[in-house]
Amino acid sequence: MKPQSRLDGIVYPKIKPYETGKLLVGDGNRVYWEQSGNPEGKPVVFLHGGPGAGTSPWHRRFFDPERYRIILMDQRGCGRSTPHAGDADADLRHNTTWHLVADLELLRRNLGIEQWQVFGGSWGSALALAYAESHPDAVSELVLRGVFTLRRHELEWFYEGGAAALFPDQWEDFIAPVPVLERSRMIEAYHRLLTDPDPAVHVPAAVAWTTWEASTLTLHPDPKLVASMTDDAKATAFARIENHYFMHKGWFTEGQLIERVDAIRHIPTVIVQGRYDVCTPMMTAWDLHRAWPEAEFVVVDDAGHSASEPGIAEALRAATDRFAG
Repeated sequence: MKPQSRLDGIVYPKIKPYETGKLLVGDGNRVYWEQSGNPEGKPVVFLHGGPGAGTSPWHRRFFDPERYRIILMDQRGCGRSTPHAGDADADLRHNTTWHLVADLELLRRNLGIEQWQVFGGSWGSALALAYAESHPDAVSELVLRGVFTLRRHELEWFYEGGAAALFPDQWEDFIAPVPVLERSRMIEAYHRLLTDPDPAVHVPAAVAWTTWEASTLTLHPDPKLVASMTDDAKATAFARIENHYFMHKGWFTEGQLIERVDAIRHIPTVIVQGRYDVCTPMMTAWDLHRAWPEAEFVVVDDAGHSASEPGIAEALRAATDRFAG
């Protein structure tokens, strides 16, 4: 079942953008953006996960199209942005968290927006926090889902064997491309595979990396979701960008995003977290909640990680409806 079908009756009907474009952000990058909903409505920007996942049409549906001016952006190297990280000669030197923060601020200014709501899940929550902490005056509200801050133990949980306790069958497929003697440092081992110029090496590695994540996103198995994420080109961009970011721990100091919440404590915020989220376990959202009790903390007890799970989608829509004014 596609996310759109599963979400019908929970989120808003399908809509099409009224404007699209590509923003020239420097270093040869062009970032895709679109606007839908009400041109006079409350501005909101949707930050996709990964990094490297790109946006999809169903992401527009978390927002009331009569009350929101809905902005989606494909971050550098993925989706409809160019150059694409799935290309043979992909160069990620100019693709970092702080490049993305600058891209967002450039887009806001180019669209003539004084303040916008920032909505981000998974990696998008990390980018939302990084952006808001850098530009707090530009953010009217935050909606965060599946909080992820790229601390060392978060990355080790999912990519170095912790989550294998719950998904040992999927873990075997994930480690299969990696030589046995390199399996003590999986992120580094995958970096070597994903940057190998030979498609016979990097494409199977990218599909294995992406399949591992896609298979653990939801509380119940969702083969169609896995299939939608793992075609060769999409998986290659996704895996290369994710691994690149994780090798550098997001260009954050350890614990930076949680330690700097004082800069955004005044911003109305809702944190939505699936109780059984394996990709970004609740420990991180809980740490953020403890540091920032002023933010509303919503735990969905029958959900994993994905925004397409009904309980999470309901909580996200409730947050955006309330913030719509």
